[in-house]
Amino acid sequence: MSTRSPFSGSAWSLNHLPETSPTFDLRHAKILKPAQALAPTSTQALVAGDGGLDWLCVPRFDGEPLFGRLVGGADAGTFRVGPAGPATVVERRYRRHTATLETTWAVGKGRLTLSEGMIAEASRQLLPTTLLVRRLSAEAAAVDAVVEFDPRLGVRHRPPRVHHRHEALVCDRGSLAVGLGIAPRLTIEPGRLLPITVRPGRPVSLVLAVAHREPLIHVDPAAAWDLLVEDENRWRDWSGEVDESLPFREEVVRSLLTLRLLTYSPSRAPVAAPTTSLPEEPGGMRNWDYRYVWPRDASIGVSAFLGVGKPDEARGFLAWLLHASRLQRPHLPALFTLYGRHVPAERDLPGWSGYLDSVPVRVGNGASGQHQLDGYGWVIDAAWAFAQAGHRLYSETWRAVRGFADVVARCWQEPDAGIWEIREPAHHVHSKLMGWLALDRALRIGDTHPLPERQRQRWRKARDAIAAEVRTRGSDPTTGSYVRSYGSTDLDAALLVLPLLDLDDIGSPRCVAPSTPCGTGSPRAARCSTVTRPGGTASPVPKARSCPAPSG
Repeated sequence: MSTRSPFSGSAWSLNHLPETSPTFDLRHAKILKPAQALAPTSTQALVAGDGGLDWLCVPRFDGEPLFGRLVGGADAGTFRVGPAGPATVVERRYRRHTATLETTWAVGKGRLTLSEGMIAEASRQLLPTTLLVRRLSAEAAAVDAVVEFDPRLGVRHRPPRVHHRHEALVCDRGSLAVGLGIAPRLTIEPGRLLPITVRPGRPVSLVLAVAHREPLIHVDPAAAWDLLVEDENRWRDWSGEVDESLPFREEVVRSLLTLRLLTYSPSRAPVAAPTTSLPEEPGGMRNWDYRYVWPRDASIGVSAFLGVGKPDEARGFLAWLLHASRLQRPHLPALFTLYGRHVPAERDLPGWSGYLDSVPVRVGNGASGQHQLDGYGWVIDAAWAFAQAGHRLYSETWRAVRGFADVVARCWQEPDAGIWEIREPAHHVHSKLMGWLALDRALRIGDTHPLPERQRQRWRKARDAIAAEVRTRGSDPTTGSYVRSYGSTDLDAALLVLPLLDLDDIGSPRCVAPSTPCGTGSPRAARCSTVTRPGGTASPVPKARSCPAPSG
């Protein structure tokens, strides 16, 4: 039986992009390609192919949008820097092993390049927490460009108060202040287009600083550009620590950078996504707010970082989890805020047009009250991967893991919402498998950490009972293959992890799932075939069941 964590290796974020990627215009539905992200490890901005920064929440990932045109429509604000007229994107990429984005347009006889990034490391320096640097440069010929700066605050798209200072434009409302500096110095009015001409050798630099309940610090555009170059060097050093012999190293490094940039640095909480309400399919209703932390997703990241020799990131997550779960242990909530608190109640935003007319636009997340058994498996497997990599768990960490395992041992027979967060609980086979994994990995950790014999026997008995029940109730008696839930005939892509769990042999008939190709009527055999995500996720959320679990 393998002692390797089945989930070690690289993990891919929804925001993953290769070093070179296609263009994207968020405002035109006929172009559906990935947006690109700028991140300072406290929030993240999404930039369209026309240079429009159409999504930025401040001061954190889960804050209110300052620029929200991505899902809020034209009145929700944008910060566009790019060509004044028709242009062709000839290249769009991140600078190698950095978080700096470059977009180049062909405009007439010249080329216009927008280089931009957010300063990720602001410690030990008097800098704003959020500092965005954007620079336009021209080659071959002068190019006409435009700057559109239209910040809007909150869910009602409120325009800010505007003040012109000697060195910058300042917009503020309440406890939030935003400063925009431009070099060479130009006068700009929020909501109005500013036409400019960019000449070769004479770049135009823009610096956006954000302050929340703190003084607004102005940074000279030239100094800000130097800070961005220093930031690039830090990211290159960080990336250089990844093993050179790693297969697909460039793709893995870019993915790891994305995961790192999605980690909220003050608490070290890994956010699921920087956005809300991007639909699973255009026009659909499954538009959820993912600006929170799912222990399940974060645990996969632990194994990814451990797999490339970066234990500090893994240790940071475990420390955050101890803090976040402290008030609800031994129970593990399905998700947390960045600071480990309860996620706000889910609500719709009236008047928000949605991405590609996909409504409603939501903030908060109703899944926070769900019982998701599989989360325990992911978290305990992450702790096992950490221990397997040679890092001993602190006593409080091990105490928390033991409490989580006790919950699984007592509650695994309860229905849950599952990994797909179905809002009508069921006996999901994947959840049972991950419950089995939780107990199996806890037992393995117990081989090298203090564990009372009574607790060991209780976990072993529950683990074996889960395995026996899944083998008898978790498969379709007609096909013999594993299914989504007890009594169902639906397949489930989540069960692709099954051969890695050491519970059933990869050659078992239950791991061979029949599937029907689209557009045909003849079934064929496909090993652990994927299926579309099950429905039923747009209904009100039932209260989570309470399952007491003594920790011992």
